[in-house]
Amino acid sequence: MRTSALKLDEHAIDVSFTETALHIILADGRELSAPLEWFPRLRDANEKDRNDWTLLGNGVGIHWPTLDEDISVSILIRGHD
Repeated sequence: MRTSALKLDEHAIDVSFTETALHIILADGRELSAPLEWFPRLRDANEKDRNDWTLLGNGVGIHWPTLDEDISVSILIRGHD
């Protein structure tokens, strides 16, 4: 019987928001969600500033320049374990 090894890639490739949550898509297809309550700057920001993000270090983090906010993907993953 063949088994395939699961290859995890914890780099973010996309970011989106709902009214109450931050959503991050990882390169391996996993999706992370976190309540906006955890991130007051993002929670209180307008849609334009929330959507003004860039990936740090090829997706190891996310940066919002207008909000001076940075989030590490690994911290969010550990929070989900």
